[in-house]
Amino acid sequence: MQTVTMRRWLERSVLPSPLLLQSFVDELNIDRLTAHLLAQRGGTDLTCAIDFLEPRLQQLPDPLLLGEMEAAVSRLVAAIQGGEKVAIHGDYDVDGISGTALLVEGLRALGAEVDYYIPLRLRDGYGLSADHLRQAFAAGAQVAVSVDCGISALDEAEVAREIGLDLIITDHHQPPAILPVVCAIVNPHLPDSLYPDKELAGVGVAFMLLIALRSRLRAIGAFAVKPEPDLRYSLDLVALGTIADVVPLRGVNRILTRIGLGIINQGRRPGLKALTVAAGIRQVTCGNVAFSLAPRLNAAGRLEDANLGVELLLSNDGARAVELAALLDGFNRERQGVEQQVLAEAIAQVEAGKGGDFSIVLAGEGWHPGVIGIVASRLVERYHRPTVLIAVDGATGKGSARSIRGLHLYQTLQSCAADLDGYGGHAFAAGLSIAADRIDAFVSAFEQASATVLSADDLLPVLLYDCEVLIEDLSLPIFADLQRLSPFGAGNPEPLFLLRNARAQQVAPCGTGHLKFSIRQGGSSLPCIAFSYPSHWAEFLPGEIDLLVTLQSNEWKDRVSLQLRVKDMRPAQDP
Repeated sequence: MQTVTMRRWLERSVLPSPLLLQSFVDELNIDRLTAHLLAQRGGTDLTCAIDFLEPRLQQLPDPLLLGEMEAAVSRLVAAIQGGEKVAIHGDYDVDGISGTALLVEGLRALGAEVDYYIPLRLRDGYGLSADHLRQAFAAGAQVAVSVDCGISALDEAEVAREIGLDLIITDHHQPPAILPVVCAIVNPHLPDSLYPDKELAGVGVAFMLLIALRSRLRAIGAFAVKPEPDLRYSLDLVALGTIADVVPLRGVNRILTRIGLGIINQGRRPGLKALTVAAGIRQVTCGNVAFSLAPRLNAAGRLEDANLGVELLLSNDGARAVELAALLDGFNRERQGVEQQVLAEAIAQVEAGKGGDFSIVLAGEGWHPGVIGIVASRLVERYHRPTVLIAVDGATGKGSARSIRGLHLYQTLQSCAADLDGYGGHAFAAGLSIAADRIDAFVSAFEQASATVLSADDLLPVLLYDCEVLIEDLSLPIFADLQRLSPFGAGNPEPLFLLRNARAQQVAPCGTGHLKFSIRQGGSSLPCIAFSYPSHWAEFLPGEIDLLVTLQSNEWKDRVSLQLRVKDMRPAQDP
């Protein structure tokens, strides 16, 4: 199987009307290029465009539309009024860590007595733990609330019922056909959920629970004698988990993330402030949350104890926060080394012939379960195939899967369920458990299921660009205007532009595996940088090229200039 080098370039299909674009330019004080992109991203009329550019908490739907939210709120109100202890059970990824911190902080502010627990990945595995539910009950908890897990926890729910522990499940993963019998399930994917936005992260679901609970407490006069907590300042945690879980940044997620990023940059939370310093970040963006902050928080759960991440996010002690941030930074460096080793072994397996025409399923004895999800993502980038990596430990294996557009992982794993002990997840990411002696059968079943759904065209990656531009169209003011469309991420990608017939010149290596050059088009030129560029680009540099680029500001010695970041290039072609 060859590394994917050629990618199809396709322009986004939305072609806004000239009248709509002009109304955006006139009424919203934006340039025509930004207006074009705004129309592509959901600005179907002036009202929608304003809502997109200026997300407000008032735009959020009623949280009571979320499935069994009413029952969950009623039980938590009773717990607060009765002085009952509430136990939070989170997941060990950033969504679960931030969601756990959010509920602990929020429920305490609303008057609840709260404790929390996050499982150890290697010892406890994913999901609700029956042992922890028993321990929580023995420690005095009468209510347990899950965060980012629990939707498939049939056995654990039965344990909770047997011991008399009321269990509330908050989750955003796809529900199975048979649901746990519990006090309440809050999940946007439930068949009876009327909530209009199905794409919430786990931390987003938890935030909706807090909003609904605060509203109910307000209605019954709970804040007549004590201050009402301002949940807006917890949106830093919501933004963190939402970005890290790679859910689409549109609708509700856009509102939560845009406001939450602003709160992160206020530096109000000592733990996040210490983590940004440890990561060398001055201004927090969606991109450096995804690629700098989230990996450091994730590293705790991957290699050690995710409870350290919760402690960091909840800490009000600046010195302790700095200590914890340094610890997580060290875990992240260790994680990078482990990841590189597993990646090298996985690539060697693929190059040796393991991997099908439509999918890749690899297994390795001794692979660290904490990094196989990241490595699966790296293989998807390299080979553009749905990929499953299985860490084998004796007779059992734990797997992480990542997919490409066109193959829904959860549904595909459903079709392979006969070979699995368990599975769960989303369209693009999933986890599974499997007996080692069923791996070969699963390899065949997964390849067959993938071949049924995917075509040869699906295996060639596509780069969707927003529109074609000229160098003379681009400037720092245009770049600043485009930032009004942020935060950029899944569902709202960073603007990508096509430049045709540009002359690449002054080509020079930069750092390890990177490239700097300038491009000229007519009388205009701009500097370019390409990170980790493929070797075949050298065949047509310098020369006449077409490029797909994003815009960046470059700061050097107090001078700010515009540069282009190259996503792909090819020899110049006729339109």
